[in-house]
Amino acid sequence: MMRFLAMLAISAGSAFFVMPMLALGQGTSSASDTHAEAVRKFRAYLDEDWKRWLVEYPGLATAVGFPGQNRRWTDESPEGIAARIRHLHDSLAQLKSISRDSLPATEQLNYDLYRELLETANEGLQYGDDPIPFRNVVPLSLWTPMNQLDGIQQGAAATIAYMPHQTVADYEDILARLQALPKTVDQNLALLQDGLKKGYTPPKLMLRDLPKQIADLIPSDPLASPLIEPFIRFPVGFPEAERARLTARAKQIYTANLAPSFQKLHDYIVSTYLPACRESIAATSLPNGAASYAFHVRWQTTTNLTPQQIHELGLAEVKRIRAEMDKVIASTGLKGSFHDFTEFLRTAPQFFYDKPDDLVNGYRIIVKKIDPELAHEFGKLPRLPYGVCVIPEFKAPSQTTAYYEPGAPSAGRPGCYFVNTYNLHARPKWEMEALSLHESVPGHHLQISLAQELEGEPEFRKHVGYSAFVEGWALYSESLGEELGMYKDPYSKFGQLSYEMWRAVRLVVDTGMHSMGWTREQAIQFFKDNTGKTDQDITVEVDRYIVWPGQALAYKIGQLKIRELRTQAESRLGAKFDVRKFHDAVLENGAVPLGVLEAHMKQWIEEQAAH
Repeated sequence: MMRFLAMLAISAGSAFFVMPMLALGQGTSSASDTHAEAVRKFRAYLDEDWKRWLVEYPGLATAVGFPGQNRRWTDESPEGIAARIRHLHDSLAQLKSISRDSLPATEQLNYDLYRELLETANEGLQYGDDPIPFRNVVPLSLWTPMNQLDGIQQGAAATIAYMPHQTVADYEDILARLQALPKTVDQNLALLQDGLKKGYTPPKLMLRDLPKQIADLIPSDPLASPLIEPFIRFPVGFPEAERARLTARAKQIYTANLAPSFQKLHDYIVSTYLPACRESIAATSLPNGAASYAFHVRWQTTTNLTPQQIHELGLAEVKRIRAEMDKVIASTGLKGSFHDFTEFLRTAPQFFYDKPDDLVNGYRIIVKKIDPELAHEFGKLPRLPYGVCVIPEFKAPSQTTAYYEPGAPSAGRPGCYFVNTYNLHARPKWEMEALSLHESVPGHHLQISLAQELEGEPEFRKHVGYSAFVEGWALYSESLGEELGMYKDPYSKFGQLSYEMWRAVRLVVDTGMHSMGWTREQAIQFFKDNTGKTDQDITVEVDRYIVWPGQALAYKIGQLKIRELRTQAESRLGAKFDVRKFHDAVLENGAVPLGVLEAHMKQWIEEQAAH
């Protein structure tokens, strides 16, 4: 899973389903002289609007390395939200005033993509979505701004952690942001209250870890707080006098401002908010819930598939993958039922590490085995490095097994593959290869970094993502394991199939819970019946789908499209098929909606066939 922590965006909506099938290209080199002035004005608009949105969303600015915003938080006051909505409407009106027909084909694509981002954000307002057009993997909800996976209790410490912290000026920025944080906490508390009045809350059960997540931010020792972590990890050679001064100031801000502010939020959650949260789990139980779920399904998948169609597709994929899993089980020589085999995988000591450091080192060994093999599958690789990082303890119990956070080339920040060391006996070795292929390379790190390094494209193209493409690519990457020298034992191969089954199960249980009346227990049992995942993982996963309706559908939908396109290319090109060129072509334009990807790849196939 890719995490952007309320920074980056994944967006898609119905406009893509009728988008012209334009050829994709890099930059504006193909623009004729007659188009040059129109292109200049259009690119100036895109550049200015991108910068305006970064000022509106300072966390996004920090994430992508845009300077000057590191002392601020997004204004979540009614006035701040209203100003962003006005900007959204102004931006859309300004874009519509530009003549699309005056632009060359490559810029028409940029025009269509940007217009759809703005129009999708505008459509989402009626469902309480934040007006940002560069969205996260999930909607940033103004009416339910906190759950066990996202919210200020998670995002604040994460934002502080990925801020630059090399110079005295960097630390002054951190202090200023910490000083401003209590105001943002109060604004989020007001959003919770407003959502409650409107009848919008997360399900009560999903928030069971929320009080502890907040409490873990404010221990009695300031330097034990994740919010203050940069002040215990100064860079080598940092002036001692400045270290002492800055640390003293951080502790003062923490004691006088941060701890009381988060304590107030904690007390409100416990005494007022949690008791008032709904018992139901379905998105359709919320006001206008059915329309909201349908909208977010279209947005996440960049298709017109209905929940019912996706549910049936999921059932078919579960059946297909189960047959493959049965073949692997037979190859091990172990006797017994499917349940007996998966129970063996869940419980046998041989499949688990006993020490957190050993688990982390195991991941690092895997990714270093993958790295040199990438040259066999890709002609172009990213320059930005990445590392394996550990999910912070204060949020690990409610987090998935791993996730990826993008780096920022302009800020000199590498990508980070975060792994979960909480509850080691929920982290089996047989899943580690598939997980690493998904989250690091050739999955999220490779794809996202290549997009960030695009040349000649407007900035939004480098940073916006579409769940169906980004997560579909990462799931497709898991299937490249054998080509990259992985899955040499049947248990790791079963792990890959179990992970693919996991994404097929998502199609069934997400739509089941949110549109077909499934219970949480029914979803958990369907998971247990069809995957080898541990009980801890299954529970966290199902609870994730409950609070992020529709998001989990993107993975399998995107993977199936990429796999379909590869099959078409192999069939059409025969001996001319070059997997390195195919992968480069899929990734060369950054993340795009599936319909745009399909048009591009079909054109690429015909071009290759003509050579």
